[in-house]
Amino acid sequence: MSFLRKLTTRKSVSNTDPAQMHQSAAQMEDTPPVYSTTATSSAQGDSPYAFLSTFDTCFLIDDSGSMSGRNWRETAAALSAIAPICTEQDANGIDLYFLNHRNPFASTSLGAYTNVISTASVLEIFRVVTPNGGTPTGARLNKIIQQYIEELVKKQKQGREASLKPLNIIVITDGVASDDVESVIVSAARKLDTIGAEPWQVGIQFFQVGQERDAAADLKELDDALSEIHGALALLFLSSSSHARSASHPTAIVADASCRVKVQWKM
Repeated sequence: MSFLRKLTTRKSVSNTDPAQMHQSAAQMEDTPPVYSTTATSSAQGDSPYAFLSTFDTCFLIDDSGSMSGRNWRETAAALSAIAPICTEQDANGIDLYFLNHRNPFASTSLGAYTNVISTASVLEIFRVVTPNGGTPTGARLNKIIQQYIEELVKKQKQGREASLKPLNIIVITDGVASDDVESVIVSAARKLDTIGAEPWQVGIQFFQVGQERDAAADLKELDDALSEIHGALALLFLSSSSHARSASHPTAIVADASCRVKVQWKM
């Protein structure tokens, strides 16, 4: 049996209006220059980002203590540029999850900021969230994936699985996870196989921000372990020194997702 997944995107009910939280974060202290969001052409079908309309995109952001400072500001700047790009292809925008922080206005216990569509919204969210705590990447991924699988199973029983878009999870982190990420991904892949999900139903991509060598080595080790031990489950991420800050630039995340879209699972 084979399982072939494409990198994709996801959204849900809106609860991210910055007015519900605090004042505008346009004056976010020491914010890097905002990147251009004019990468799309006048015709959506000709856009290099047109593939985004096929999926639902969510970002899982490392908000551990080590992300404070430059890494946090660069991640905020990159995502503030990504949101409008994604919205041009899908009016629902993007979802933002954090490893530790939960949105107090969220409609579910996962605490996501959903349907984020603007630069101002992203910057406001990053102003409200303070990096603090550990790096429970595995536990957080598990919750996100399991909720999606539960929704998929529900849709299947109703004969409406086609109405649920494939999910693309993009993880942005600067450090080594404090828990087991590998077993979470393997378990999810097996569950998706068991329920007969489409080969491209879920995609996971890791991007490293910063230059922490241990983080790069950990991501490489995860990739190798999944590839060698579990057949061909290959995660896509940039971890080499030349791409150490790739997560700080929007085209490194969005454009790369359009070129490197396959996560393979073979059993």
